[in-house]
Amino acid sequence: QVQVVESGGGLVQPGGSLRLSCSASGNIFSTYAMGWYRQAPGKQRELVAHITSGGYTNYADFVKGRFTISRDNAKNTVYLQMNSLNSEDTAVYYCNAQSDYDLSRDYWGQGTQITVSF
Repeated sequence: QVQVVESGGGLVQPGGSLRLSCSASGNIFSTYAMGWYRQAPGKQRELVAHITSGGYTNYADFVKGRFTISRDNAKNTVYLQMNSLNSEDTAVYYCNAQSDYDLSRDYWGQGTQITVSF
């Protein structure tokens, strides 16, 4: 069982920046693909950014050029740097870990709220 824990959410003004962190337990973090998803009220959960175990990244169109996902395998942590935030980015952000070797090993964090508002 892998424990996934997000941190770094909060209230930010439009145009501001935040960095989310997601730590995952265990000593096999480097073999997991990591993703950030978000869910706004009344909407379905959607992919924000994804990084493979090899470091390849993929972004939703609505965050390209504004958000950056990165990982530090030595710290078992994945980050999401978010710049130029706007009100549409308001949502609960979730971290996901999925094993390269067993797709059923798919773990979610509890989520962290980000609110973009004056």
